[in-house]
Amino acid sequence: MPLNSLAMIENWPVPTAAAGVVRADGTVLGTHGPAGRRFPLASVTKPLAAYAALVAYEEGAIEFDEPAGPAGSTVRHLLAHTSGLAFDEHRVMSAPGERRLYSNAGFEVLGEHIAKATDIPFAEYLHQAVLEPLGMTDTSLDGSPAKDGVSTVTDLLRFAAEVQAPRLLDPRTVAEAMTVQYPGTKGVVPGYGHQNPNDWGLGFEIRDAKSPHWTGASSSPRTFGHFGQSGTFLWIDPDARLACAALADRAFGPWAVEAWPPFTDAVLAELAR
Repeated sequence: MPLNSLAMIENWPVPTAAAGVVRADGTVLGTHGPAGRRFPLASVTKPLAAYAALVAYEEGAIEFDEPAGPAGSTVRHLLAHTSGLAFDEHRVMSAPGERRLYSNAGFEVLGEHIAKATDIPFAEYLHQAVLEPLGMTDTSLDGSPAKDGVSTVTDLLRFAAEVQAPRLLDPRTVAEAMTVQYPGTKGVVPGYGHQNPNDWGLGFEIRDAKSPHWTGASSSPRTFGHFGQSGTFLWIDPDARLACAALADRAFGPWAVEAWPPFTDAVLAELAR
């Protein structure tokens, strides 16, 4: 049965868009648009990179609380955007754990740390640890683990099914990644301004009571995921037992701020019926 709500992407002011919804058991409830087309993910790369970090943790290659990044920072700080590193440069802006400074540089340092610990280039480690076992054959990383992934809706739905019902990881590890790290930390959600608190897990943003936000008004506070500046998002709502991925080929901007929340609300409403 096609999902009527997914057809809303046809009204987005973008050249091309694709979207899909998957249940926790891996059932794809619907897709719309070219689900097999590869789109640049921008920061939707980060949840994939974070999942590889969780695999490295379970393999014993790294520990969450071992030193990584600036002085006093750990792997956990890097994953939770509290290392103190600046947004896009390897410059320290604050002490670790003090502020939620969203940082591409932090994920690049994390990738280097995992590559050193495993003696495998990070892109190859991501491929071996996450992409290959999940059958994500159209997903690749060519560059920064913060923002240079390329994928399809089909592949992201495979990933979202895994995160909802883990097979590669102990569910307790995934639950830790969806738990707020350094509670009460203030910070900025890029494109949505200052949030107090700005809750984040290990590589996944947690919705909680943030306003404004890129998810829907009806999204549960436990919803987590990520959006990307290339016009992409992936959210997982544990209360609805659903995940949704949407990819587009127009950079994030006011159009997305306007279009994404009603789209998410429509998806949730249709599936709640």
